[in-house]
Amino acid sequence: MTTAHICIMIAIIVYLGAMLFVGYLCSKQNNDTSDFYLGGRKLGPLVTAMSAEASDMSSWLLMGLPGLAYLSGIADAGWTAIGLAIGTYLNWKIVAKRIRLYTHVAGNSITLPSFFSNRFRDDRRILQSIGAIFIVIFFIPYTASGFAACGKLFSSLFGVKYLTAMIISALIIVGYTTLGGFLAASTTDFIQSIIMSIALIIVFGFGVSVAGGPDAVISHAKSLPGYLTMMTTYNPETGTEAAYPLINIVSMLAWGLGYFGMPHILLRFMAIEDEKKLSLSRRVATTWVVISLAVAVMIGIIGLGMTEAGELEMLHGANSETIIVKIADLLSTHGVLPALLGGTILAGILASTMSTADSQLLAASSAVSSDLFGAVLKNKKKQETMLTDRVTLLAIAVIAVIIARNPDSSVFNIVSFAWAGFGAVFGPVVLFALFWKRTNWQGALAGMVSGGVMVFAWKYLVRPNVSFLNFYELLPAFLISSVMIIVVSLATKAPSKEITDEFELVQKKMAE
Repeated sequence: MTTAHICIMIAIIVYLGAMLFVGYLCSKQNNDTSDFYLGGRKLGPLVTAMSAEASDMSSWLLMGLPGLAYLSGIADAGWTAIGLAIGTYLNWKIVAKRIRLYTHVAGNSITLPSFFSNRFRDDRRILQSIGAIFIVIFFIPYTASGFAACGKLFSSLFGVKYLTAMIISALIIVGYTTLGGFLAASTTDFIQSIIMSIALIIVFGFGVSVAGGPDAVISHAKSLPGYLTMMTTYNPETGTEAAYPLINIVSMLAWGLGYFGMPHILLRFMAIEDEKKLSLSRRVATTWVVISLAVAVMIGIIGLGMTEAGELEMLHGANSETIIVKIADLLSTHGVLPALLGGTILAGILASTMSTADSQLLAASSAVSSDLFGAVLKNKKKQETMLTDRVTLLAIAVIAVIIARNPDSSVFNIVSFAWAGFGAVFGPVVLFALFWKRTNWQGALAGMVSGGVMVFAWKYLVRPNVSFLNFYELLPAFLISSVMIIVVSLATKAPSKEITDEFELVQKKMAE
């Protein structure tokens, strides 16, 4: 093993050790299920903001987006980034404070499915159970993709067997999440967002320098037809440009709709200590997201400039997503300090993956322990329910590890599919529950089921067979779910006075 690899490993080991230590510290603050799954609603504004965005962005920010820009230019990556930035801002602006207030008023709900049942007085807990099932369906494979990403990173860097690397990564994530619960996940996500930011800055500065400066990077990008425009895209195979159709723009912008239904992001809103501080959280989160997305896209362009300068080999297809890994590896060859910085970059990629995996693991665990089996555990002692919470989390992690055991599996393909699933199943229900007094439990149930079914139908039946309808399944599924909520709510009995009075109470609190 080279000196560079030893320095990289030291940086990563220090980072992983710090995450476990945070989990240990946070474990002392967990006294009951509310603490374990919602941090006792004690998050500060900065932790709320940065942990929400870190758990959102995943390795996609440091791998997927730069790789997309590297290959085909700024159109695909740029429109996606715009959709995500708009979705982030609107989620913080119109949902965050209202869902914090409403979940507290509606039975002090600690999960999204429990909020639905409490909000609509669903005494049979149908909404809670169906919501929990959808969370498990979409989150376990999503968590597995995070485990797999960590395994692939270690395996490619150090020549360790993929399965060994993946299991070790999973044990670290499970370790601090099981110890500290939501508070540990949120605190480590906050730290991880800082590491991700440092990684982006180092890669940006080093890449521009190696590529020959900003002028050289821009000059090369301009020489490629369609590379630097939002209405055309560059084909690296033929070296030609192609028009970027309106349907693609709509598909990319539709990614922003997913935010309204992401359980692991909405939980951050529900957990803030003081809802009056959410405006500060919104400004911090939106600023970080816009800057990070823009820098990630620019890194793809810079990486191509480094390839043109002969510093990096040309990357093709899915390998383009390793552009930041390649830059970190190149940096590590320039001495001990650069190697430690290279390790920090790779820790940033690891952080981006872990920050999402821990949140997904916690959300899936809460869906099973609190939403599916909550009635059984209701009369148990606090220590017994906490033990059940942790055992549930471990069981879900084991299933995710089994799914991720094959390095050649297509588990990564489910990431965008899971995003569409959550956005369509929960997004419309969240918005109507918060903003339309006439919504009832039948409408909410119809919206959840139709949204989930349409995601599958559009993905596997419509898109492959109807060329002019080949766009992201989130948009049609979101619209169908919304229509079903309205139609079924109006066709069935209006909510009781108790429900509408509670709705009005939240409206009054929002105005204060």
